[in-house]
Amino acid sequence: MHPVLTIDFGSTYTKVTAVDTASARVIATAQDFTTAATDLSEGLASALAKLEGKTGALDYQARLACSSAAGGLRMVAVGLVPALTAKAARFAAFGAGAKVIATYAYEMTRADGEAIARQQPDIVLLSGGTDGGNRAVITSNAKVLAKVPGDFPVIVAGNRAAQDECADILRAAGKPAYVTENVMPTLNALNVRPAQEIIRSVFLERIILGKGLSREMALVDGILMPTPAAVMAALTLLADGTPEHKGIGELMAVDVGGATTDVYSIARGLPSAPTTLLHGLREPYVKRTVEGDIGMRYGAAGVVQAAGLDVVVEVSGLSKDVVQDLLQRIHEDASLLPQTEELEALDFALAVLAVRTGLLRHAGTLTQVYTPMGAVFRQEGKDLTHIAKLIVTGGTMIYSKRTQEIMAEALAVNDPAALLPKTPEILVDDRYILASMGLLAGYDQTAAFHILKEQFGKDVNHAAGQ
Repeated sequence: MHPVLTIDFGSTYTKVTAVDTASARVIATAQDFTTAATDLSEGLASALAKLEGKTGALDYQARLACSSAAGGLRMVAVGLVPALTAKAARFAAFGAGAKVIATYAYEMTRADGEAIARQQPDIVLLSGGTDGGNRAVITSNAKVLAKVPGDFPVIVAGNRAAQDECADILRAAGKPAYVTENVMPTLNALNVRPAQEIIRSVFLERIILGKGLSREMALVDGILMPTPAAVMAALTLLADGTPEHKGIGELMAVDVGGATTDVYSIARGLPSAPTTLLHGLREPYVKRTVEGDIGMRYGAAGVVQAAGLDVVVEVSGLSKDVVQDLLQRIHEDASLLPQTEELEALDFALAVLAVRTGLLRHAGTLTQVYTPMGAVFRQEGKDLTHIAKLIVTGGTMIYSKRTQEIMAEALAVNDPAALLPKTPEILVDDRYILASMGLLAGYDQTAAFHILKEQFGKDVNHAAGQ
């Protein structure tokens, strides 16, 4: 046996997984509440005690950890044009596991700087201008950021001709500045990986210390990445495979949490018909979006705002008065569990609409336009209609007895413009292993792939309650 321990310091639960890489199998999993408000070691110790009760004492060859505790990595993204470099900055941030709390474009104002001061970001990604293009805007924005109180680091990833000047401005004001390649060196061409690597490096060097997670470094070999980045690593490995083993192909995943809903696609998403033209920025093969206002508890009000109260009433089958009363109870107590039939019905509706909203915001759209040559279709974003496998995770989706029903209802969108999956097989991360396998992939890629393939690669549903 070659046991390895993976640890996910989540915002609500600390999840631990014991893996035997020699036989490529999960030995056992356990979890306990994350004790971010006091000492993270308390929640970790409780989770490890539960795990040892299942496995006995193990001599772990490695202890690998990721974290989204204490709110994760809060980022502000700044670009030149919202549809181009600002969007590219968001892709870079999301792909590195960050939560983008605000995006700014064009020349920032004093009011923008004051807003950023109130938002208290962990990190700022400053982009703008293609290489050899506009350099005035990114330089102006660097001057605004230099005046914002706080020592948050700034990653400069815009027009290379302006990078040194921007870094000098920021460093003169006491801001740590990291220079990397332009996220959009030429028009509509993304180059987000270098910025993502810097974001993850800053996360490891600074954010862990700032959030007190360094106290756990004696217990683990290192907190390697934010939890969403670990999930992305696992999904990419599952889709693409290894040099020796073929992956299962393009896929999607949805993670419904109490505060946010994350959607992932590992897919090219190019137009599927010759009469369809791709318009705007070509999106990355590995894409993550975060709906920071959509969730089951802290984000319940966001679900209602996005979908509308009448739709929540319709999907839940409850009266408007009952829905409003339950929403108020959730607002007062975010730890409320669905222990009554009415709350179960509301949770069903919230899950359906959180998933639907997240998918609609993630997927591309199709619009018919007329040209001198006749009617054609214009695609913006990714075409995900062909996706054959959609993985769901998060407590609500894992423990619900109605997971398949939730997903069927969420995908039942009567909008031909929405390029959503048509008939995907729904797979459930019922052992909470995605983040764990993303961590393991950096230690033993082959073992991680085989475990993922065993869980998600079969032509059967791993649905809760089935």
